[in-house]
Amino acid sequence: MSGGPLQGIRVVECGGYLSAPTACYMLGDLGAEIIKIEDREKGDPSRGTSAVFGSSMTLANGENILFETANRNKKSITLDLKKEKGKQLLYELVSKADVFCTNFTQSAIKKLQIDYETLKKYNPKLIYGLATGYGLRGPESNRRAFDSVAQARSGIMYALGGEPDTPPAQIGGPVFDQMTGTLLVYGVLAALVARDQKGIGQQVEVSLLGSGIHLQAYNLNTALLRGKQIPRPSRRSLKNPMANHFECADGEWLLLSEPQADRFWPAFCDALGIQHLEKDEKYSDAARRRENFRELLAIIEGVFRTKTREEWMRILDEKGEGIAYSPVLRPTDLANDEQALQNGYITEIDHPSLGKIKMVGNPVSFTETPVAVDGYAPCFGQNTEEVLMDVCGYDWDKIQQLKDEEVI
Repeated sequence: MSGGPLQGIRVVECGGYLSAPTACYMLGDLGAEIIKIEDREKGDPSRGTSAVFGSSMTLANGENILFETANRNKKSITLDLKKEKGKQLLYELVSKADVFCTNFTQSAIKKLQIDYETLKKYNPKLIYGLATGYGLRGPESNRRAFDSVAQARSGIMYALGGEPDTPPAQIGGPVFDQMTGTLLVYGVLAALVARDQKGIGQQVEVSLLGSGIHLQAYNLNTALLRGKQIPRPSRRSLKNPMANHFECADGEWLLLSEPQADRFWPAFCDALGIQHLEKDEKYSDAARRRENFRELLAIIEGVFRTKTREEWMRILDEKGEGIAYSPVLRPTDLANDEQALQNGYITEIDHPSLGKIKMVGNPVSFTETPVAVDGYAPCFGQNTEEVLMDVCGYDWDKIQQLKDEEVI
């Protein structure tokens, strides 16, 4: 088999925290060479993020989980972009690259002279990937934004589970950063196709806000077209007993998600041992079950509490005739989930200082150009000399001069 589908593509990344670095680690998974430029003194600020939502981000070896996640399969070089020689070195790297990615603010981009109009002078066919907070237009285009800010602005905090009158809730962790990086990859790949077909470079821009809205397309279109949102899901108001989650005898939860209620009602009753309810006038079809859902929910909750989750899963496999269900897993449970492991959604890598560890893999598979999720995040400036020699053709004397001048 050949290497990844993007083998031979070179990406220069000049970003911090998560959105643009996320896009670049995904491009790296696909085989692209990723050269991460870090500030000569401060580095990527995510290296120093100690906690998220009160949870420590520091690993046993002193490395940072956020940085480790967003920067695997990359080469790190240090560069002082405030110095003219630093800028010229960046321009040289850009001239030898296919893609440039950043999520710096527009003011920082202009100050550092790394905007698209400047960089395309050195590489007219460059694909310039830009991740912003609010988008490039509009009255708030220059505001700083982070994942939680976009969650608040996009409406998702009023869509998360809970009783209708509970306060808005955040998703724990930077989900919107991940979505923004994913959409930036989508745009960059499309631009690479256009470059191959039409010989053109271009800027591709996505934002945290736009990505969060895109993530909710079905929910938001419901709100836009009907004038009211899909209700926040509450166990007490779901009227289909096969579209709810139930606590089992061991305190674990099992979720059912079966929209074909009448088709599966007989098998459901058989599996739960409530055959006497199958033809009960109050529950005989979906409409009657909706009318009497509170009483039926109480009955079914009591039944599920009589057996452990594993027991119920075996019973549903034997008698449920294919009813859709899933255990409700905690994030820590995924380390041992065979379905996730065998598909590479969770993968094991051999880390130089942590040993064998499990991390999120890549969800896309290819038959001929497989992804390679076997790398790890680089140490600060680990590849500076390597990149300058291999990409720019510098010798040791020139590299030492740049060090003496505190450019690298």
